[in-house]
Amino acid sequence: MRRIIFVLSILILFGCNTLEKEVPLKISLTENWQFKGVDTLSWQSASVPGNIFTDLLDHKIIVDPFIKTNEEKVQWVSTKNWEYRTTFNLSDDVFKKKNIELNFDGLDTYAKVYINGNYQLDTDNAFRKYSISLKDIPLSKTNELRIIFQKTESFENSAKLNSKYNLPEGKRIYTRKAQFQYGWDWGPKLNTSGIWKDVFINAWDDLKFENIFIKQEALNKEKATLSVEITIESNADKNANLFTKINDKEISSTIALKNGKHTYKVPIEIENPKLWWTHNLGDPYLYHFNFQLISDGKIKDEKSIKKGLRTIKLITEKDSIGESFYFELNGKPVYAKGSNYIPQNSFQNKVSNQHYEKLLSDVVKTNMNMLRVWGGGIYENDIFYDLCDEKGILIWQDFMFACAMYPGDIEFLANIKEEAAQQVSRLQNHVSIALWCGNNENSEGWKRWGWQADRTEKEKQEIWNDYTIVFDSILPNAVANFSETDYWQSSPKYGRGNPKYEFEGDAHDWWVWHDAAPFEHFEERVPRFMSEFGFQSFPSFEVINYINQSNTINLKTDAIQSHQKHVRGFQLINEYMERDYTVPTNDEDYAYVSQLLQAKGIVMGIEAHRRAKPTNMGTLYWQLNDCWPAISWSSIDYLGNWKALQYKVTKAFENLSISTTFKNNKASIYILNDNFDIINDYLTIELIDFKGNILWSDKKLITINKNISKKIYELDLIDKNINTKNTYLRVKFNSALKISFLEKPKNLILENSEIIKSINKFGDNQFLITLQSKTLQKDVFLFTNEKGHFNINFFNLEPNKVETIFFETDAKSLDDLQIKTLNKINLSY
Repeated sequence: MRRIIFVLSILILFGCNTLEKEVPLKISLTENWQFKGVDTLSWQSASVPGNIFTDLLDHKIIVDPFIKTNEEKVQWVSTKNWEYRTTFNLSDDVFKKKNIELNFDGLDTYAKVYINGNYQLDTDNAFRKYSISLKDIPLSKTNELRIIFQKTESFENSAKLNSKYNLPEGKRIYTRKAQFQYGWDWGPKLNTSGIWKDVFINAWDDLKFENIFIKQEALNKEKATLSVEITIESNADKNANLFTKINDKEISSTIALKNGKHTYKVPIEIENPKLWWTHNLGDPYLYHFNFQLISDGKIKDEKSIKKGLRTIKLITEKDSIGESFYFELNGKPVYAKGSNYIPQNSFQNKVSNQHYEKLLSDVVKTNMNMLRVWGGGIYENDIFYDLCDEKGILIWQDFMFACAMYPGDIEFLANIKEEAAQQVSRLQNHVSIALWCGNNENSEGWKRWGWQADRTEKEKQEIWNDYTIVFDSILPNAVANFSETDYWQSSPKYGRGNPKYEFEGDAHDWWVWHDAAPFEHFEERVPRFMSEFGFQSFPSFEVINYINQSNTINLKTDAIQSHQKHVRGFQLINEYMERDYTVPTNDEDYAYVSQLLQAKGIVMGIEAHRRAKPTNMGTLYWQLNDCWPAISWSSIDYLGNWKALQYKVTKAFENLSISTTFKNNKASIYILNDNFDIINDYLTIELIDFKGNILWSDKKLITINKNISKKIYELDLIDKNINTKNTYLRVKFNSALKISFLEKPKNLILENSEIIKSINKFGDNQFLITLQSKTLQKDVFLFTNEKGHFNINFFNLEPNKVETIFFETDAKSLDDLQIKTLNKINLSY
């Protein structure tokens, strides 16, 4: 990198605001598009950004693949070639510019680009940006841009024929696009094509910013030392001024520019820096950087970046049982609490800024501090990372490789090398990104899923060598060259068939669900960091009816069957339900209990992981969200409704939480404290029957150290003279409250007593609901046809206590508010 001669000086406030701006022009080309099939249909209007499925759907040429059994009816779309076209006008101001460039942020995937009928570009990677210089292309004031998208199958068949070996898993491995579009065990097969990101023209004269990377050289309480690496494209050797404003501080630097594209380093210091923290531990503070490139008395380019200051490290150190795996934020070990994130829609253009805002706000409300962006989806839009920066959510970012072995030919490797460089560079300033991970389960698949069977030693070695080139060389080099983030080769480090999975690295534990192990398995086998584990449930009543296009809950339709993508999904839900619950015989109750079942298992896992702190330092369940209406592992369904799991992990992820275990007629009570403060308070323990009578109690003053999990009480139940079937354990400490039951739900003697409710309008968009019962009501579920959100739900209503719930909605009334409890389920069958 070239170094600059710099001069630092505090400028007169707003001194540069009076300068004339001659910044690059950006002209959007997202209007007036049309599409047609290369060998079918006539020209129709198209939406850009978009894709062929949504364009066909807008014109009612295909049925909605998200409802009924329609997915199978639209598969023909992916077998066709599709053509898009538009015209664009160039003004005299654009023609006068010395540089004019046409940019594509995302073309999905195999495309040929023509301008005014002349071929200009081939693309083969939906994750890459492409550009075309227009200066040497004959242009007029009105021009035609035409793009022909070719079906992926043609290229994949050719690549497979030319491949030395038959690689797992299918032909998707040859195409660099979202892998989940080929079908997954929670998502449909909808292999899109089209202009899925922005198209625009950039025009400029002699100078422009190519990239700005704000690097931290050193950070402590007194000072942050930064090195801003600024890549500038210049048409000549010349001096320029870089004007930098950081919040209210203004700095000027003189740069000796060289002709061409070069990177220059500018040192910056910030005194008494404010650190960025996850939202559960502090303030996710962001500095506002504004850069202006000034030459010939004019502002030639400008760019704004929001940047947090923090240190984040993945700590993997040998210890007495294996090797640690945890994140250290600003020098302090942080327990990671969260889930795995997949694309919010099979059709990315349907995901609005409001969808991002709502989902990530839900993440914060649920006390999560980390999301893992799974490697079979997409590198998310900028707004996703912007919001994670602002809201204080750490991101584990997978590269987009999942559950397969990928080719190692020169062209493929060059393609992904450029993909990695572009994506890491794009995201390099985001303070939320804590880790780049090479792939999801590729290594585990090779070592444990039978992919090596019937292969020669030479073949196995060559396939593994191709793997190491990508995941031990190309990708970590990109992370090292274009970011300051740690790299992890593959998630998990070891498959669950390897004894080391419990003692080193991160783990994906699918004994529960795939191997039908009981939920208690989570308590017996706790890894160092759980980056995947999960259990399915049915979605909300709203989504079930949306799938069926009906107003009556029916789980036995062909439509519901087609929205369950796991071959044993329904069987496993029922098998686990029989173990712990009375199995309902009507569909509405069954869907409700399936959500309780999911929440029970995952919360058991979360609590087991947190109790094992600091041996275990993270728990990320599978999965946060859905890409279509489905029966899946999600805790928030396709229409944004919280399942029981989302409500219950809100408590399970609180910084200060209580966990209880039961073994050999003894109850062990743990305090889980993720705060960096010592807490002194009274611990109150009560055994209460379902009518509210306190059968036994104890109270003691205790001290809980900071950032710790600790067993603080053991209760022998044998001598308490209680009926475990109608008694619950209530533990309170400071802000934490835990209600635990002494038997499986199906064994509880629950009374079907009346719940008294009142509903009152509260402000412009809220209702205040109060509930009260003379007996304990287990897992109270409130639901209504009105769209909105209950602040709590699926909760235990204690006897003779008033519970207050807020429902946020635009509805005028809540006349149809209904209540479902486990009491009625257990008593009805």
